Amino acid sequence: MAPPVKNAVRAAAAPTEEWSSQPEVTAAHPPKNAAGDGDRRPISTVLIIIAMQTEALPLVNKFHLSEDIDGSLFPKGVPWVRYHGIYKELHINLVWTGKDSILGVDSIGTISASLVSYASIQALKPDLIINAGTAGGFKAKGACVADVYLVSNVAFHDRRIPIHVNYLYGIGARQTFSTPNLIDELNLKVGKLSTGDSLDMSPQDEVLILANDAVVKDMEGAAVAYVADLLSVPAIFIKAVTNTVDGQKSIAEEFLQNLIAVCTTLAQTVSQVVDFISGKCLSEL
Repeated sequence: MAPPVKNAVRAAAAPTEEWSSQPEVTAAHPPKNAAGDGDRRPISTVLIIIAMQTEALPLVNKFHLSEDIDGSLFPKGVPWVRYHGIYKELHINLVWTGKDSILGVDSIGTISASLVSYASIQALKPDLIINAGTAGGFKAKGACVADVYLVSNVAFHDRRIPIHVNYLYGIGARQTFSTPNLIDELNLKVGKLSTGDSLDMSPQDEVLILANDAVVKDMEGAAVAYVADLLSVPAIFIKAVTNTVDGQKSIAEEFLQNLIAVCTTLAQTVSQVVDFISGKCLSEL
């Protein structure tokens, strides 16, 4: 989901003495889920993880997926919704985090994303994960509304633990699964993603977003990456820009104004990615 944040990015606030003593955010976990040289099996099962219904439905329609009405795949009481079907010999599973049972809003954020990722991997055993969604983009980094990015690196910007190496653990910087052929074939933009659970952006968040060198900002990506890495499943991240974080317009207004159209663009790109994946093994991506 694209987090609506303040209209303009202020000059980065100087870190406190406590923060300035910490190492720069340069270390990133290499993906444990890299395809082995001997892995020549075609990709069979793809798991698409999505946080918002508006993001999910264009893909459900595009791939002609059916909703899992039975619901026995996940624990009783969770709001998660699974759509599934066969598309070009690929088993496509799209899992949306669903609606909050009390407030009726999309279950956005890192907690829901982590839980859904873990449960879906355990139940579906995917060969590849695609985390698709909308994001805020930084105009200063070249991002424009409706741009779609394939994410190269992910990190958190709101897990501040200023105690030695715990600092780097909090940032949780990770490289995503490398797909050079996919990038070349589809001529995709590539950029870094920063993830946090707040819709606004505190001065402390801003310091870490800039340190993360982020082009786009969301509320789920780094959480999905953490779980995928933990369970050794390759994951790629496709983020479409609904609003500019550092633009002049009201972010919430711009987000809502562009959401439906950008989700259509997102679905088109995800469809192209899935078309490219079909019939290939991981090492060919």
